[in-house]
Amino acid sequence: MFKKVDKEANRVRRHQRARNKISGTGQRPRLAVYRSEKNIYAQVIDDLREITLVSASSLEKDFGNVGSNIEAAEKVGEMVAKKALDNGIDTVVFDRGGYIYHGRIKALAEAARKAGLKF
Repeated sequence: MFKKVDKEANRVRRHQRARNKISGTGQRPRLAVYRSEKNIYAQVIDDLREITLVSASSLEKDFGNVGSNIEAAEKVGEMVAKKALDNGIDTVVFDRGGYIYHGRIKALAEAARKAGLKF
């Protein structure tokens, strides 16, 4: 019989390989992205102190009504960048969470860059 491929387990393995090389510090925290089928989440994390400095998601109250998933990802990218800049964070390390840099992940990253974050 054939084994069914567990895509989530493969993504977690890819993410763990990347996390062995990527770490957020106080001067340059990590911008971590997670996407589900319907929503997208972004957090700016200081791994040394193990705290989340800033977060944004498509589930927030002030998010509004956005059409497609790519538009939602762009808006989340703008929101997380604005919150980070308000907290004095202008440079981050991008952690794509084991997802390929394409579609919603790419849209979020480019919107965050456009809004002023450097990575």
